[in-house]
Amino acid sequence: MKEAGDQGLLFDDDLSPMPDDTGFRGPTACSAAGITYRQLDYWARTGLVEPTVRSAGGSGTQRLYSFRDILLLKIIKRLLDAGVSLQQIRTAVSHLRDRGTDDLTEVTLMSDGASVYECRSSDEVIDLLQGGQGVFGIAIGGVWREIEGSLSELPSERADELPAEHAGDELAARRRAKRVG
Repeated sequence: MKEAGDQGLLFDDDLSPMPDDTGFRGPTACSAAGITYRQLDYWARTGLVEPTVRSAGGSGTQRLYSFRDILLLKIIKRLLDAGVSLQQIRTAVSHLRDRGTDDLTEVTLMSDGASVYECRSSDEVIDLLQGGQGVFGIAIGGVWREIEGSLSELPSERADELPAEHAGDELAARRRAKRVG
């Protein structure tokens, strides 16, 4: 089984607004990114976006997603909504991982629904539009700010914290008792 850091980070420098060991559980990540838990789980299992704070380590453990993970989830969601195939999204994500974060907030992703383009200047946008195909743009800096705002009011937890007890979660209590006892 892969550990959280095995996929390689999309971002390599320290732009995260919170400590590296602080993250968000799956339902919180889904809420902030606007995706379903089923999508989140599938993307984690297939390696598209694995949690970088803490991966699932068996029954009863919770994945913890970093701010950067949630930013990537939101970008993927927007590309899907525009009709880009998951295969093309995987290629785009790989490209972004290779680029790092030096000027990521100045990048605009553009798509005609079949391909994904990266634009760094207005000249590139003009060149794309002269091709005669309709495109849409995702200004990653804007998505970054949107995720920051969404997550500021949602709960986070540290990777080394034990999960909080859930009132009425009899199954989890039985699992813990079985492991301990």
